[in-house]
Amino acid sequence: MPDFALENQIELPIGRFVCGVDEAGRGPWAGPVVAAAVIFEDQKLPELLVKHLNDSKKLNEKRREELFDVIQEKAIWAIAEATVEEIDKLNILQANFRAMQRAIMALGNKVGHALIDGNKVPRLLLPATAIVKGDGKSFSIAAASILAKVTRDRQMKELDEIFPGYGWAQNKGYGTKQHQEALTRLGINEHHRKSFAPIRNLV
Repeated sequence: MPDFALENQIELPIGRFVCGVDEAGRGPWAGPVVAAAVIFEDQKLPELLVKHLNDSKKLNEKRREELFDVIQEKAIWAIAEATVEEIDKLNILQANFRAMQRAIMALGNKVGHALIDGNKVPRLLLPATAIVKGDGKSFSIAAASILAKVTRDRQMKELDEIFPGYGWAQNKGYGTKQHQEALTRLGINEHHRKSFAPIRNLV
């Protein structure tokens, strides 16, 4: 289970904090990539977070939604995204970094160090550390993973109402069999990532 060990190893200037950063939506064929940055100024967390805060992929939707509200209440946080147009122009890695940069910058001068889930860090004007599988190690990164995941899932559900037939409320834009069959019937739309091979082949 995650804890604050990684956050507490970092020496910080007075008044600055460690933020955890994670993203959702690198793999799907449609929709934006969403990143979140989270600071816990007070490490005395509510029991719900202590017991259940973890990598968003290890939690069911009901639990993620429940934790989402508590995180937003107890933490300092920011959520940002990179659009489908940016993904196609920059590539998914750089678009992901742009979303992370935006989320971190939105926290302003409270951030003294960023813990980034993964093995690479975006260009930042502050120290940062990449933590492989960090959403299972750091409370801050785990919280960011939940904020990013829930936000993106909600967006895809909204897009499913506007562009029905692709199953986005269920598959969240991933390349499921349902999504593939819908592409054959309906073709692509403005929210598909045209730089991704399965979509590019249909353009």
